[in-house]
Amino acid sequence: MDLLEYGKIEWKGHTKQAEQMRKAYEDIYLGHNIKNLRNIRGDNYCALRAVLFQVLCQGIPLPSWMREQDVTKIPEKVFTQGCNWVQQYSFGPEKYTGSNVFGKLRKCLELFKGQWINIHGIKDHEKRTEMCMKLFSEQENEYKMFEAMKFLMLYIVVELHENMKNGEDVPSFCAFFFARDSSPDPLSFMMNHLNYVGDTGGLEQIEMFLLGFTFHLKIKTFRLYKYGTEEFESCYPEDCHREWHEVLLLTEDDRHYNVPITWS
Repeated sequence: MDLLEYGKIEWKGHTKQAEQMRKAYEDIYLGHNIKNLRNIRGDNYCALRAVLFQVLCQGIPLPSWMREQDVTKIPEKVFTQGCNWVQQYSFGPEKYTGSNVFGKLRKCLELFKGQWINIHGIKDHEKRTEMCMKLFSEQENEYKMFEAMKFLMLYIVVELHENMKNGEDVPSFCAFFFARDSSPDPLSFMMNHLNYVGDTGGLEQIEMFLLGFTFHLKIKTFRLYKYGTEEFESCYPEDCHREWHEVLLLTEDDRHYNVPITWS
């Protein structure tokens, strides 16, 4: 959709908020060479969908840590490291699955890595986009991909928490992430936050930092309701590596994300 047109449709009227939002859309249109946006389906997987769609469309490669290991073995690896609570992992609206969790996670992770490798191997941009559109129209596979992303984020949280306990360097967002009363450790993060993603809640802003860190991405986000402040343009994480690829998001409320497009 045309970006300015979208802003006018979404924010009609003369309230202060509507005028501010239209100005924010105009600023992005004129100042950042972004003329269009792709409207992303707004359920509780929205942030994961917006990021993964761009990763696959852009042909961004797998992060090095995922290339170097068999990701389907990570669930058992986490379990044997003393995290037997991983059996309480929830797949979006599907609740507690007990020992079945390992088989389900293996299938999700296998599909996720396989699709990423396959789509990355398509060099023609139009064909790649076509493949993405097909994948994201198959709800069952799409949800499996998002559950794989969620679980890999949990795996990284387990590692970060262990590193922090051992006094090793961790990214700056960890100080806030583990300071929350609801996520002082990986188990509480899973039970109080991650298990709700895709069901009754989406990713919170601090979890966007984790999302970027997990998949070695710089997630540059235009936060329209912060227009006129230094938080209008935010990056998740802030201390990302130079070689990480950038994806763009646009949000009006830190809940629903659309994809800005820099070509007309």
